[in-house]
Amino acid sequence: MQLSVDNLSVARGGIAVLEGVSFRVTPGEALILRGPNGIGKTTLLRALAGLQTALSGDINAPSESIAYAAHSDGIKHVLSVRENLEFWADVFGTTDISPAMSAFELEPLASRSAGALSAGQKRRLGLARLLVTARPIWILDEPTVSLDTHAVAMFANAIRSHLATGGIALIATHIDLGLEADILDIAPFKAKPVNIQNDEMEGFL
Repeated sequence: MQLSVDNLSVARGGIAVLEGVSFRVTPGEALILRGPNGIGKTTLLRALAGLQTALSGDINAPSESIAYAAHSDGIKHVLSVRENLEFWADVFGTTDISPAMSAFELEPLASRSAGALSAGQKRRLGLARLLVTARPIWILDEPTVSLDTHAVAMFANAIRSHLATGGIALIATHIDLGLEADILDIAPFKAKPVNIQNDEMEGFL
């Protein structure tokens, strides 16, 4: 299984932000997306994850193969750390949460309410959900927000383990994770500004 994108165009607020995006990521590979703030990285990732419709182009990857993690940690504050992971494991039809707990050093926090965690601990729990999805394609939008240096290393190791088993990772980040990964600068795909014709402008005068 691979993730391939061909001539994809996406919009934010009804206005095209990226046009003609094409790339391919194969099992065991990671691709890092780079580009200035506001250029459309999040919009692109949301389209790839099936959370919004692209304007045109093709995304070739089954939706059930994709796990998406963005700025929200996606945790339930009234549940404990362990209960949160058990909930998501049940959603995705998996059972063993031990690897996820271990990868992000959550064992000491297992019985603590998620609502009582620090921002960094919540982020670690949110990212640990990826490991219980059993999905091969991880699409990640600025995943290291709120993480300290040690937690970033945990996350990078989780990515390496995922790739080593044939997984795929597409990551929008400005942080050097120390991964062997290609980098795609999406600035060249910035959509051309819409030209308003003179006769259209007359309606505003």
